[in-house]
Amino acid sequence: MKTFLISCGGTGGHLSPGIALAEGLAARGHKATLLISEKKVDARLIEKYPHLLFVRIPGTPFSWHPVKFLRCVLSQARGVSFCLHLLRTHRPDGIVGFGGFTSASIVVAGRMLGVPVALHESNRVPGLAVRALGRLARRVYLPTGVRIASVRPAATRHMGLPVRREIVRTPSAAARMALGLEPNQRVVAIFGGSQGATPLNDWARRELPVLAAEGIQVYCVTGLGKGAPEIHELRSRNGGVVRAIFVPFCDRVAELLSAADLVISRAGAGTLAELIRCETPAILVPYPHAADDHQRANAAFFERQGGGIVVPQTALGGLHAELLDVIFNDWLLRQFRSNLQRMDRANSLEWMLRDLEQITDDLSEPATAEPKAA
Repeated sequence: MKTFLISCGGTGGHLSPGIALAEGLAARGHKATLLISEKKVDARLIEKYPHLLFVRIPGTPFSWHPVKFLRCVLSQARGVSFCLHLLRTHRPDGIVGFGGFTSASIVVAGRMLGVPVALHESNRVPGLAVRALGRLARRVYLPTGVRIASVRPAATRHMGLPVRREIVRTPSAAARMALGLEPNQRVVAIFGGSQGATPLNDWARRELPVLAAEGIQVYCVTGLGKGAPEIHELRSRNGGVVRAIFVPFCDRVAELLSAADLVISRAGAGTLAELIRCETPAILVPYPHAADDHQRANAAFFERQGGGIVVPQTALGGLHAELLDVIFNDWLLRQFRSNLQRMDRANSLEWMLRDLEQITDDLSEPATAEPKAA
């Protein structure tokens, strides 16, 4: 049995693959502790996983604002001290970081004590944490075709994002009934990641009467702190009842994606991996202020692979027409789903588990084959 520390806090896009990896390690007889942030979103996301061990570590996001920069430096210094103590207590065989501000202190502490470090970057534009820390890592997992100049080619492996074992497609009618939706009417799901997206929420509320008239049900995940749950019943042009549900958080992602004919969402890498796993077509609206504009790059690649289409946030006025063009086009929806199925051929989690076992077994550089690209 090996022991791993997995740094994955701060957002759902970091925490979800960390949970997937921890469960995969446990299934192979290993022990994993997940290091998360002190943010409320982390506390909400972990409620569903009492069988896993979570530890909150100090840290705040990086910013060039003088006050926030100083706060970040001080919190990371506390984080390194905390993580050095954690490493001496747990004596892990390896450390895995999924990027974000929670990765810095544990990676630095691990390097100081000689613990093998692996980093995973899921976005097509690598984030600051992975770019800065990559040279300290024994392994850096990157999306297909992505390179980081500071990372040795021998340390680079290309693979997708590990997806939680619960994220599997289920029959759409059963999923709709479980979520309180009518089983025989079209469904569009709208969400902006674990923290929600106000422009998408506002669009959903503004367009709700028009969508209902077309017989389209709406399930909108607004984000924590962005309103209480709401259920609306409206009438379509044919006189049928159309439901619209707004919730601040959804921990039944597989059911939601299975229920939806089409998803409107941001373009975080975690969201895209779950869309691919559940074979759910999407209209992506990249967050325009994401670091290094990485969501635009993610969305463009998803569109090129044939999983859906991209609508910039500046073009939300035309989103209604795009939605109607897609959601009632059964041929196009089938084509999108076929492409998504092709994109999910590589089992990233199993490959990553085997590679982590290798790099913590043998301190010489093992010749590990990469999985075939989707």
